[in-house]
Amino acid sequence: MKERSINDINRKVQSGEANIYTAEEFKKLIKKGDAPAFDEVDVVTCGTCGVMSGTAAILNFIISEPGVFIRAKEVYMNGVPAYAGPCPNEWLGSVDVILHGTAHSIYDESYGGGFLLKEILEGKPIDVRVETAEGKTIENTITMDDITRGQIIGARMAFKNYTAFTNPGKDEVKSIFAAMPLEGNLKGLTFSGCGDLNPLQNDIPHNAIKQGSKVLLNGALGYILGDGTRSSAEKPNLMLSADLCQMDPYYLGGFKTGQGGEVYDTVAIPIPVLNEEIYNNLLVTDEMIDLPVADIKGRHLPLDNTNYQEMWGDYDLRPKYDERKCKDCDSCTVERVCPTNAFSKRKLNIARCFGCGMCASHCRHDAFAMNTGSVDLNINGENVNIPIICRQSDRLRANKLSLKLKRMIENNEFML
Repeated sequence: MKERSINDINRKVQSGEANIYTAEEFKKLIKKGDAPAFDEVDVVTCGTCGVMSGTAAILNFIISEPGVFIRAKEVYMNGVPAYAGPCPNEWLGSVDVILHGTAHSIYDESYGGGFLLKEILEGKPIDVRVETAEGKTIENTITMDDITRGQIIGARMAFKNYTAFTNPGKDEVKSIFAAMPLEGNLKGLTFSGCGDLNPLQNDIPHNAIKQGSKVLLNGALGYILGDGTRSSAEKPNLMLSADLCQMDPYYLGGFKTGQGGEVYDTVAIPIPVLNEEIYNNLLVTDEMIDLPVADIKGRHLPLDNTNYQEMWGDYDLRPKYDERKCKDCDSCTVERVCPTNAFSKRKLNIARCFGCGMCASHCRHDAFAMNTGSVDLNINGENVNIPIICRQSDRLRANKLSLKLKRMIENNEFML
């Protein structure tokens, strides 16, 4: 079996002779029947973006002058609870907190840790309230400049396997797996996963993606700490970490669901093509990747199977908005359902848009045009066509971060 070492590839990178592809570039060549041979590819940069509930941040910041309070007992950031500790920082005026990406504001359930982390990275002022151990209340406003240390820990990220969901029942169901309560009677399908771009889909036995390997997490240099929680050979995921303060807010943010605010992240991982087995695993394409469809209330009881070609195909990654069709409704449905708050006051902020498709399926006046596709399924012996109404993953962000990683490797800014 042909083999090469990491040092061999790094030497080729440094001399400008390495052949580096993003997963999107590589898959397009495969689908054209023009895939480069083992000897013609050195690195493939893979990426994924989606709701990743295992996200947490460890933060340290100054809240008062030293000597004002003993230690923090409860901390709220824009109303989002952040758990004080583990260090007590007695009399120092600073607090250490652990902030969950899935934590919800005590004032607004749809606003949570994901939205808060994005606002921190954008440099926006954050209102902080500290309830101290001795019963004092300390209030202040901080920005990114006041955070002395911030680290993201992803307990489980970049899942290889996902399940799509629909609702065969009569009543709508609230779930983290849909941007809004999912209507009954098979009115729509929601799914996650970037298919053949996903790192773990391209390195199924973990031949190249290993503990200690470098990655990009939300645009910042990070590391694989090991397998994530609930990881298994059949359904692997990763535990990742990177410096929050080095992240790009474009790749990280909040995502509203039927059960309140969630958090999304973007991950890019290089796969060095060290041997023919690693190369062969990179040949996977969307139509080869199974995607079970389950009852959103049953979760682990598949109704039927589909694949990621049916999910992504040649469908649109972003909506087209026609302001002329917008009727400026008193109660705008799109403003209410948009998971990332990308639409407000008749304006679409394309940098915040996630490409989920909710706007196109909910606007009452068809101001949004977006083909997100549909899927033919056999459910309880009946053939049905179900529209794809919500994506909880974003191929555009995954592609962008994969391309950034490719450029960094080519420029010797990211050594394997």
